[in-house]
Amino acid sequence: MSEQNNTPSQSPADLPDINVSDDGDVADHRRPLLRAAKWGAVAVLVITIISLALWGNARGPEGLWGVLIGAAIGGGFILATVGIVLLTSNTSPQTTVVVMLGTWLLKIIVVLGILLVLRNMDFFDHTAMGVTVLLALLVGLVSETIGVITTRVTNV
Repeated sequence: MSEQNNTPSQSPADLPDINVSDDGDVADHRRPLLRAAKWGAVAVLVITIISLALWGNARGPEGLWGVLIGAAIGGGFILATVGIVLLTSNTSPQTTVVVMLGTWLLKIIVVLGILLVLRNMDFFDHTAMGVTVLLALLVGLVSETIGVITTRVTNV
């Protein structure tokens, strides 16, 4: 006597497509980066708004300028990294690494140049700028990391 399987047979058309999710194509290798960019931008925007309220209240217009400059430096630095990786996402890993290292060095030189130019200016609060740069970098990195880690992708 042969045993019969009581489970109904499923055709391939009845099975769920594991390569598509509710929020997009999970087979797209750029999804974690796009999500990181979105989360990072939102986080930097939130930090900027909170900092504007706090430093503007504490230090007036100088505090506002310090926050805007700090958010531009910190947020621009961290979000530029995701942008560079996205731009090189369809190239070889070696090309991506070379471009990343080169642009990282370029970003350091640009930030140092900006800081040298701003060093003797007094229209903004230096403390507000410094704190905002650090917060934007920290919150941007954490949110981008969470965005990448929580993204569902197909692993083969």
